[in-house]
Amino acid sequence: MNCRRCGTPLEKPGDYCLTCNTANADAVVAEFEPDRARLTLLDEDDVVGETTVTTRPEDRERLSEVQLRNFAGRVADEIRRKRPETVYAAGEREPLRETRAQLHHEFYRVPDGGASDDAGAAGDPSDDDREPDVSPVVRWVLDSRGDRSLAVVETPPREKIGGSHSTLIGGRKGRKAVQTVAEHPHVKKIVPGPIDAGGTGSRTGLRAKATRAGTNGNVRLLLRDGSSVQENRIVTTAMDRETGERVRKDLNEALRDAELQDA
Repeated sequence: MNCRRCGTPLEKPGDYCLTCNTANADAVVAEFEPDRARLTLLDEDDVVGETTVTTRPEDRERLSEVQLRNFAGRVADEIRRKRPETVYAAGEREPLRETRAQLHHEFYRVPDGGASDDAGAAGDPSDDDREPDVSPVVRWVLDSRGDRSLAVVETPPREKIGGSHSTLIGGRKGRKAVQTVAEHPHVKKIVPGPIDAGGTGSRTGLRAKATRAGTNGNVRLLLRDGSSVQENRIVTTAMDRETGERVRKDLNEALRDAELQDA
C-alpha cells in the first residue's frame, strides 16, 4: 500500500506516512482471541488493510502475566504505527484491557452480543454492496461510526468530578469506578450524590452501573456497597436519549472491564 497523499510505499497497510505526515487509517478495529488479535484498518467507510498479532500461551488455558503484557504491547505498537483517531475493540477481556491501558487513543468497547445482533440484522439492501467479507464486529463499527458525532471532552478526568457532595462509597473501588467513568471522552462532569445507607445488604462488594439515559442524554452512575447506595449524576456530550444510550453502553463495558460489574 502507498500513502494516499504522496504515494510513498508504506511498510504495512494503514501505516502513518512519515514522509508527508499523513494518516492512512483513521480507525482500528481490534478483535481479541486468547492467542491472537486481528486488526482491521479503516479509513472512513473503507477497509484499507488487516494484520494479525499472535502469541503462544505457556499452558493451554491462559496467558501468564508477562506474556499478557508483552502480547498487549505488540498489539499497542501495531496500533500506534497507524496513529488512528479511534480504536474499537472486542473479544477476550484480559488482553483487551491490558492493550487499552497501554494506549492513549479514544477507545470504544464493542458491546458483547451487540456486534452479532446488530450486524446480522437484515433490511438495508445497500449494505450488501459494502465490504461483504468483514467480520460482524467490523460490520457493527462501520454501521455505527457515522452516528458517533459527539463532542470529545479534553478536560483531565480528575477535573471532571465536582459538586457539593465529595464523599464516595466503596473506598478505593468507589474511586476507581468514578475514575473509570471520568476517563470516557464523552463525559463532561460527574456530580456525586448523597449516600443512602438504608438499602438491602450485599456481600458482593462494590458494584457500579450506568443507568438508562434521560431525554437530555445524561446518565446516572449507581454505586452499591453493602447496604449503602449512591447515585451520581453524569453529564455527557450526548444530545438526546439515543446518543446517551450509546455512552451508557460504553460506560458499562468499561466498568465491566474494570471488574466493577458482574460478567
